[in-house]
Amino acid sequence: MGQDITLTASDGFKLGGYRADPAGAPKGAIVVIQEIFGVNHHIRSVCDRLAQEGYVAIAPSIFDRSEPNFQSGYSPDEIAIARKFVANPDWAAMLRDTQAAIDAVKDGGPVGIIGFCLGGSIAYVAATKLTDLKAAVGYYGGAIVRFADDKPKVPTQLHFGEKDSGIPLTDVETIKAKRPEVEVHIYPGAQHGFHCDERASYDKTSADIAWPRSLAFFAKNLR
Repeated sequence: MGQDITLTASDGFKLGGYRADPAGAPKGAIVVIQEIFGVNHHIRSVCDRLAQEGYVAIAPSIFDRSEPNFQSGYSPDEIAIARKFVANPDWAAMLRDTQAAIDAVKDGGPVGIIGFCLGGSIAYVAATKLTDLKAAVGYYGGAIVRFADDKPKVPTQLHFGEKDSGIPLTDVETIKAKRPEVEVHIYPGAQHGFHCDERASYDKTSADIAWPRSLAFFAKNLR
């Protein structure tokens, strides 16, 4: 459904990405921010699903500065390799690349952002710092708690798994306490990565609640 694209960030850096367009006139656009596994099959699938819902969907390859075209699966070995990208993340660079994606689609209507894992954290920070966004949704972003003192400039919705081994519920409670205006959902029994149907931690019950909830949030705020 989609196609590979090239984006240019504010510092002139060119990065890759994936874009999927709806069949008819778009009702808005959604930037999709990857997990630590690159703009892989799953992230492209998320873009395709959003295009089917009527949105222009665009996923910037935010690891291109360190390893162009990196894509990974979810085996234990692949996960170990992918973790190197978050050992010392360059938040400013990832945000520049995210802004490039926003800028590329903002002529198609109101723009939202959704991210998973690392991308969930970036979606939250984008809501506090970037321009031309109207709504943000983050799934199991482990670093969000570190940025919870920063208030999002747009309506923000967050999703966490109750049994996420990397994000203790105390972190989620801290986020809720510091940011009462943010909509936070916790999914009983769900682990990290529960939305991804290609991961061993996929939880269909939780995903089937979270995804429609996300779409409803965008429908409400991307007008």
